[in-house]
Amino acid sequence: MMNKKRTSEPSSVRHIFPEGIYGILGEKFSLGRSNVDVARQMVDAGVDILQYREKVKDKSFKNMLEECIKIRKITRKAGVRFVINDHVAIAMMVNADGIHQGQDDLPVKEVKKLVPHMMIGCSTHNPDQAKKAIEDGADYIGVGPIFTTRTKEDVCDAVGFEYLEHVVASYDIPFVAIGGIKRGNLKDVVSRGAKTVCLVTEIIGAKNIEQRIKEIKDIIGE
Repeated sequence: MMNKKRTSEPSSVRHIFPEGIYGILGEKFSLGRSNVDVARQMVDAGVDILQYREKVKDKSFKNMLEECIKIRKITRKAGVRFVINDHVAIAMMVNADGIHQGQDDLPVKEVKKLVPHMMIGCSTHNPDQAKKAIEDGADYIGVGPIFTTRTKEDVCDAVGFEYLEHVVASYDIPFVAIGGIKRGNLKDVVSRGAKTVCLVTEIIGAKNIEQRIKEIKDIIGE
């Protein structure tokens, strides 16, 4: 039985979470292009929010900071929200707009104590995780993986449309649908109430990023 719709506590930053395309950077899937180059192309093409997602095993903290400083300048000039995955210190150093935490990262409510002015997102994969993220003060949640994805290691099984539909029916918190979303299944995701969608390799793995984002915008009706 579906829970009654819940409204999380109001937050001054919740309302700046944009609808549209949530882009994620990752050089492993970018056809040899740098994160900075891809970020510039995505921003120029009209991506609505951009997340930097790299791991220490692939890049040093110094390299990540250098990249994020450049990307912060690009996003600030364009008025695009810039979120950093996991690395709270880097987000603070570059004055990012937000930080995104996974289930095994630092707790949302502890991160909010450090950066109460930033938008805090949290990846969720089931109703219990969504409920806890909201109770802990998340400003938005990730909902997925909707389909099977290989862009993240140790990712859980695809949750399908059932969890997406649960979030739409149960909560007022902004969310991004993520995980294995491609142009071919995007309409199915949007038709179920997703207003912000993330297509990782579909965008950063495209030879022509501008054209790919235009195609995605056409599908979601922007």
